[in-house]
Amino acid sequence: MHGKGPRLRDVLAVVGCLLFAAGQLSALQGRHSWWAVGFQIAVAVVSSGMLWWRRRAPVLVTLAGVAAYVVAGQGAPMAVGLATTAVRRRDRVLVALTGLAYLTYAVRSAVVDGTGLTGALSGIFLFGSVVAGGAYIGARRDLVASLRERAERAEAERELRVDQARLGERTRIAQEMHDVLAHKVSLVALHAGALEVNPGVGPEQVERTAALMRGTAAEALEDLRQVLGVLRSDAGSASSDGTLAPQPGLDRLESLVAASRAAGVPVDLELSVAGSPPDLPGRTAYRVVQEALTNVHKHARGAATRVRVVGGPGRGLDVEVTNRPPVASASLIPGAGLGLVGLAERVSLTGGSLSFGPLPDGGWRVAGRMPWPAGDAS
Repeated sequence: MHGKGPRLRDVLAVVGCLLFAAGQLSALQGRHSWWAVGFQIAVAVVSSGMLWWRRRAPVLVTLAGVAAYVVAGQGAPMAVGLATTAVRRRDRVLVALTGLAYLTYAVRSAVVDGTGLTGALSGIFLFGSVVAGGAYIGARRDLVASLRERAERAEAERELRVDQARLGERTRIAQEMHDVLAHKVSLVALHAGALEVNPGVGPEQVERTAALMRGTAAEALEDLRQVLGVLRSDAGSASSDGTLAPQPGLDRLESLVAASRAAGVPVDLELSVAGSPPDLPGRTAYRVVQEALTNVHKHARGAATRVRVVGGPGRGLDVEVTNRPPVASASLIPGAGLGLVGLAERVSLTGGSLSFGPLPDGGWRVAGRMPWPAGDAS
């Protein structure tokens, strides 16, 4: 349907020029010989028929119209071709074609028609109107095309922003679920592994371990329920700073270490923080320790571990977790290897840095540093 409109206008242009030529030829009956009239008819048919290709080659069609006007006085194809050129382009070529068409019209009016100055002045009005009308149509089409392109680009950019926001939210949710579940699941696995390697423990120890596993699993389920509750609710369920609950800080660091100790991991904690750090560095420091202990549970069960968290306003907040070589070589839980990568990104968002890697004695070290501006304390 889109292509029928332009083709219909081409047909109307051809038919209109032929009718105009027929009107001119009717006035010449009896005044010219039959071969002169036949020549006029041939020129009119050829020049009018060429308007079918006026959209593909407007300059060539206009030049053909100028030639038809010179040899046979057929001005309609020249005017239509010039208007089409003005629609397609508004540059020096249009100026040159307009000057050529006007000069041809003025000379023929003076030499053949004998109108002289009147013909020259009427040519200014005639060709000025033709070019102005074509240029106006072309400018409006260009404006509409530009607005359509801008709308399409804006829509594409909006879709891209939506996709980026969706991807960012999915990543944030994945990090949150990893934080709240991986540690608890590793503790459950650590307790179960202790029972597996020590089958001769008494029933009281089994009962205590089972109670710890049940309690840890219940906490993991509750954490999962909270995260999934945020997913099911609207955006207002998120906290004011845009983070997902739960978000513990350094105030829960001792209970985090105590849970690892209860699972059989000897953890030495050094907590020397002057005041309360800002929320974001404090939460991030907790996540660094949590992820490091989770990796100890999974890959270095039973290895002696040291947690050191020190800092203060103006000095920054330093977190370091080191463990000795693991007692058992096999991992309790397979890892995807993305926890520390996501943790490094989380630390970088605070303006800090995270480093991790093996130690010369076969152990492992995770160290992070986060800024704590002077005078900034919760």
